[in-house]
Amino acid sequence: MKHSSCIATAGALAITLFLSACGTTTGSRSGSGALMGAAGGALVGSLSANAGAGALIGTGVGALGGYLYDQHEKGYID
Repeated sequence: MKHSSCIATAGALAITLFLSACGTTTGSRSGSGALMGAAGGALVGSLSANAGAGALIGTGVGALGGYLYDQHEKGYID
C-alpha cells in the first residue's frame, strides 16, 4: 500500500470515529454509526479491491458502536 493511501485511510477512519453515533436516541445513534461504518468500511475495502465486504463489515461494527455509545451515555454500561 502506498504511503498516501495509508494516510487517506487513517484520516477517513479518524473522521468516521469522530462522527459516529451522532444523535440522541438509540435508533439514531445506531443508524448514524451504521452509515459511518459503511462509508469507512467501503473506503478501506476499496483499497483491497473488495468494497462491498468492507461496507457490510463496517455497517455491523458501526451499528454496534452506536448502540454501545448510546447505552454508555444513558448510564447503563460503564
